[in-house]
Order: sequence, then structure tokens, then C-alpha cells
Amino acid sequence: MKFVTGTSTKTVTWQDLAGGGRNNPAAVHGAVHLLRDMGGVVFLTLRMARGMLQCVCPPRIVPRGLREEWCVEVSGAVRAEARAPGGLEIAAESITVLSRPAALMPVSLGRRRLGLNLDTELGLRPAVLRHARERAVFKIQEGLVRAFRDYLTGEGFTEVHTPKIVRAGAEGGSNIFRLDYFGKKAYLAQSPQFYKQTMVGAFERVFEVGPVFRAEKHATPRHLNEYTGLDLEMGYIRSFYDVMEAEAGYLRRAMELLAREYDEELALLGVRLPRADQIPCLRFDEAKRLAAEKYGCPIRDPYDLEPEEEARIGRYAREEYGSDFVFVTHYPSRKRPFYAMDDPDDPRYTLSFDLLLRGMEVTTGGQRIHDYAAQAAKMEVRGMDPGDFDSYLMIHRCGMPPHGGLGIGLERLTMQLCGLDNIRYCSLFPRDRGRLEP
Repeated sequence: MKFVTGTSTKTVTWQDLAGGGRNNPAAVHGAVHLLRDMGGVVFLTLRMARGMLQCVCPPRIVPRGLREEWCVEVSGAVRAEARAPGGLEIAAESITVLSRPAALMPVSLGRRRLGLNLDTELGLRPAVLRHARERAVFKIQEGLVRAFRDYLTGEGFTEVHTPKIVRAGAEGGSNIFRLDYFGKKAYLAQSPQFYKQTMVGAFERVFEVGPVFRAEKHATPRHLNEYTGLDLEMGYIRSFYDVMEAEAGYLRRAMELLAREYDEELALLGVRLPRADQIPCLRFDEAKRLAAEKYGCPIRDPYDLEPEEEARIGRYAREEYGSDFVFVTHYPSRKRPFYAMDDPDDPRYTLSFDLLLRGMEVTTGGQRIHDYAAQAAKMEVRGMDPGDFDSYLMIHRCGMPPHGGLGIGLERLTMQLCGLDNIRYCSLFPRDRGRLEP
């Protein structure tokens, strides 16, 4: 009788080898990334779970026909070699073949840059994601999510998982995917807004990492039809600045984690981490005016920020305050959802904000309406029937504390952090108007 006991089978990583002693025996596995036959010796670059490892092999142990993307196990002795990646290599003594590909790779992964156009690269995504630069983007993205979970858990937040098939859209408008739910009308969730507010009544502070769906028909470098949201909601706030402080705390933790544990990926992509210890805040109307005056551009839309305007405000924050981040607060009420709390000092504006990183919005948040009568009244002013939102309004009828929250677009945050020019590079398998595969 065999019993399974949960014994770890952790893979040996490059970092494990680096932490061990020299000339120690080791057995590592991975895919053949590069192969160079120098006559008297064969240099095999092994692509591991993280990082590349040079293996120096005598020709007699190299399996016949060995080429890129064969999966192998290499056994030998670890030794120092300044010219090898990371200053380490394995003097190979045996190579065991674990699997062979059925066809040649459609693209060479050995080049420093792939040099493909975007459509070609996305069509070859399952293969392209093995490239070192592509992997680096998603390791950095991993770090952003790790920091989000670690920081908020430490601040007393509870992680929740909310439905993605819903009866009504949280954001309104026409940008919502409709579907047939056993003969009933249903939608894909535009955000977890209603549910995360609901959970404030249960846990006070909650967060979620999950998919968000927007049926937007544009095809810009900054939009996806499915993206990953980093959402939080917190109760008993004194003002919406408490929500902004929570985000700043997360960003500090994220930048510290990336600098400490993802230095290899940051160096490969040439990423310069922004400071998040002091983020300037500008009112919406003030930010528009200052950017327009400094850069000589007229204000065309008094109620929203155009992409070019975001870029100018980001430039202003960098030049005036030395910050890649800037909070823009007090957005006009007519451009914010029905659950946004109006500023009691000037109801034309809301107690809300966006966070810009290097001139692009990566976060939207603010304080929510917590009073039942106030929420129902705002719905009616906007021509909405409160009866259509009965389950949502239940939380207001049952009593809610002052609360607020935010949503961060993970792919857009990754794009701005890594200095990429299209958000599709930051989604494993992006979904836009024309792409349903791979």
C-alpha cells in the first residue's frame, strides 16, 4: 500500500545553486534554450523555472539530435565561472532526455529581442512566453500581486472572491457583456464593486484579485476587454484620503519587494522603479489648469481627462515634484458612477481620485455613498430605478459605515512600470475586439 504524505518535490532552481557551495554535485532540469557545439566541448544553456544556467558538456554525453526545447535533466558539479550567466555553471557528467518536441520552434528564443510585430507575437504566444524578456514581465507582475496580498493581509484585510456572472452592471453604460443564464439576462462583471462594498459590512476591510470585463469597442494600446483587477474596499474611513494612503502603502511595499527579489528581471527590462514614499495630490480642476498653463495646451473637456492631458499632468508631477506618481482628486460628479459620494462642500465634484503613473491612469477610487436615502436619491436623479438594485441597496438599508475603495488595473500598472508601449504585452493571453485565441 502506497500513501501520499504531501512531501515536497520542490524543483531545484538557479537560486538554490547560487546559495550552495562550489563543486557540489547537482541535478537540474529544464529546457534546452541554446546549444553551441565548439568541437571539443558543447555549451548547453538550460532554461529553468527562473533564470538560465550554463552547462559545459563533453560531446560523448550529449544525446544524438539534441536541440532547442528538448526537456532534459543534467547532472554534474557546480563551479564558478565569471563568464557564465550569474557567475555559475555546471560541469555536466550526464544528460537524461525527458521529452522531445514534435516540431521546430516557430521563433528563435535565443535572440536578446524577438523583433516580432505585435500581431505575430500574440499569435505565437504559447511559444513566445518562453523568451527571457517575456518571462521577466510576468515575474514582475507576480511581484505586484504578491505585494498586494501581503500588504493588505498585514493591514487586516480579508481576501474575498466575488461572482463574475451578475444580474446588473456596477458601472452602468453600454460597455457590458451580455449572456444567457438559463433563459435569464445576465452580464459579465464590470467590477466587483457591489460585492466588495457588501463585504465591508461583514469584514470591514476586504480585497480581491480577479478578472474584470469591459465590452469596449476601442482598440487602443491601453485597453483590454478582459483584465485583472486589484480591488480593495475599507470601512470606517475618515475621508477618501485613507484609501489613497492604503494604496501608497501598497506601492511602497511593492517597490521594496521588486527591488529586493526581482532585480534580475528589472535589469533585463531596464526598469527604473518609481518612488512611492511621497505622492503629490492635485485637485482635478487644478491639475488641468496647471498642465494647460505650463505646456500651453487648451482645456477641451472640463469634465474628464484626455490621455494627452494625463501625460501632461504626469510630466508636471515629475518636473515639479520629482514623482512618477500623482493622485488627481475631486473628479466631476457627472463623470463618476452613481455610488461615488459627492463633495459636501461642492456637489459638482466627488470625493474620488485617479492615480497616474508616468502619465497614465492606473487606479480609480474614492469614497462611496453609505446612506440609503442619499444613494436612492442619486440613482433617481440619474434616471435609474432603485428597484433594479434592490439586493445592492440591502446593505444601505441594513446600515453601512463610511467606506471607500479602489481598483487597480494590473496589466496597466505592469505596462507603465516596465515602460512598454502596449498593454497586450502585459497580459498572458490578451482579449481584445478581435482576439479569442490562443
